Parts: sequence; C-alpha cells; structure tokens
Amino acid sequence: MKQLDPARVFTEFRNNVSPVNPVRGRKYTVTHSDDTGELFVTVGTEYADDMIGPLRDEVLLEYVVVDNKLQLRGTVLVDGENISGNSKMRNEIFLREMPTALQAVRYGDRRLFERFRELDNIPVYIWLKSENDEFNKLYDFGTMKDYI
Repeated sequence: MKQLDPARVFTEFRNNVSPVNPVRGRKYTVTHSDDTGELFVTVGTEYADDMIGPLRDEVLLEYVVVDNKLQLRGTVLVDGENISGNSKMRNEIFLREMPTALQAVRYGDRRLFERFRELDNIPVYIWLKSENDEFNKLYDFGTMKDYI
C-alpha cells in the first residue's frame, strides 16, 4: 500500500456534519486531481454531486447497518452510465487505488475515528459496479484500521 501524503488530502464538511457527528447518515465522496495528485474527501449527509467529474472515478461511501452491525459500504462505477474507457483497466485502477482512497477517508475524518475508536473495527465493503459480470463484484477491504 502506498504511503498517503497528508498534505495532499483536503476534507470538507457539509450539510451540518461536523468532524465528530453524526456517524449514521454520514456519507463520503472521494475524488482526486490527476494533475496534482490531491485527494478530496467531502463529508455530508448527501453525496457531493458537484465534486463528481465526467470521468466518474469517484468513490462513494456511507455507514449502513446490516444484520444489526455497522459497516462502511461503498460503490464505484467501472462502466455504464455513459462512462468511457476500458472496463478492465478501470477495474484494475480502482482495485489498486482503493487503499489510497480509504487512507484519505481515514485521515480526512480522523477526528471522528479518534472519538469513536470502534469505527476502526467495522468492515469495509466496496461494490465495483459494472455491466460486465466479470467486474461487477463486491469486495471486502478489511477494516478502517488497515488504513491508518
């Protein structure tokens, strides 16, 4: 896993979400700049549609309860919805770069994780959505403590 450069992570809180509240209903929109290598973590009760670019390479995450247990669930679009590009290549890039995106969330929202230490132990699942069954899969990315 690549080492995250904290100087390149920028976090914005929206919709009356603070660095420590709420947990439920909290959503993350993770985007980046190919030119600068900067990562942008937008935290709110809604996804930051205005941060999503035409390449559709964002990661969307939210806290959900499944079988009475909290999880961090996410989605990325490998293809479909007018996305151009090679599905196999996009899939490989998402899998390779997901740890960096999760590190950015963990760092960018570190005050929440410091206050609620149990959040480091919840499972992280990311669905790589594709119209191709080969790439349309739910992946287990461990727990957030893997991204400290």
